[in-house]
Amino acid sequence: MDSLNQVLKAYGDAWCEVDDGRRRDLLTSAWADDGLYQDPSGEALGRDSLVGHIGRVHDQFPGARIELTSGVDGHHDRIRFAWRMVLPDGSVPVQGIDIGRIGADGRLTEIIGFFGAQPPEA
Repeated sequence: MDSLNQVLKAYGDAWCEVDDGRRRDLLTSAWADDGLYQDPSGEALGRDSLVGHIGRVHDQFPGARIELTSGVDGHHDRIRFAWRMVLPDGSVPVQGIDIGRIGADGRLTEIIGFFGAQPPEA
């Protein structure tokens, strides 16, 4: 679990990093070259695309940071965890749950994100 914790820390730190070069360095250790990221706001295929996607989030929400709000649950090659975005004034404009996949080399190969604390009512 230590290596998974390191990967998830680097991934989370990448979401908080405003510098593209440092963000790319963090994702090199955490994200597969051809990893797939999807959430309701967009899609990123590959590390460079994810670097750009995160940069656009920073443009939209200056000073925001991402915090985990749960532990990491996992089985086989899948993980899930909850998170929230916190703005400098302490407000939380969005929160969600991510479902991911870990590759054979221990890096993330896929994150599918859902916004909201729970699924909508049927």
